[in-house]
Amino acid sequence: MTPPNGPAATGSRERVLARIRAAVAGAPQAEIRRDYRTAVRMPVAELIELFAERVRDYRAIVHTVAPDEAPAAIAGALAERGVRRLVVPAGLPEAWLAGVAPAGEDGAAGGVERLADDPPLAAAELDRADGVISACAVAIAETGTIVLDAGPGQGRRALTLVPDYHLCVVTAEQIVSRVPEAVARLDPRRPLTWISGPSATSDIELNRVEGVHGPRTLEVVIVKD
Repeated sequence: MTPPNGPAATGSRERVLARIRAAVAGAPQAEIRRDYRTAVRMPVAELIELFAERVRDYRAIVHTVAPDEAPAAIAGALAERGVRRLVVPAGLPEAWLAGVAPAGEDGAAGGVERLADDPPLAAAELDRADGVISACAVAIAETGTIVLDAGPGQGRRALTLVPDYHLCVVTAEQIVSRVPEAVARLDPRRPLTWISGPSATSDIELNRVEGVHGPRTLEVVIVKD
């Protein structure tokens, strides 16, 4: 018996391809149109509202705040979660953590210990952390997707995949309408992580399990202009 991927199969494939080439020989080159719509123009407020709605659809926790409210919102989210050991990637704006009392400060019993990734934290250390806070590269309103590219305030991929809780801060100017618009902003040479809600999967019986491939809980603070 001839194996399915053996010489007979290869010969049949070549005969079919040869017939296709013969049939299209001399046919005019088809014009490929590139003028399809890649973005939807809408007011910033509507972009923020749509993005927040789609992120909530993924069972993520969402807050929309003014810039001067961001530190309090971040501190409140960490306190509500009971975070005591927080992974903080290099380059995260210090102002965002202004409301978070560092562990060990006078009068700051129960403060938050900040874990820096220098030297790189081992996977076991990341797993023992209560959570991670990060910035992002871009966010997509239509799909409720957040994209990280290991830029400032984001760190390497493991930092936002191993801890069970991820608090992500998204600024208004980072929100775009559609995927093509986001891709145009991104550098494909960088390590891109696309996040659409908390990590979740399901088996053949549709039993949902969260936290298998990444954080079980995603919380997003949107900083509007």
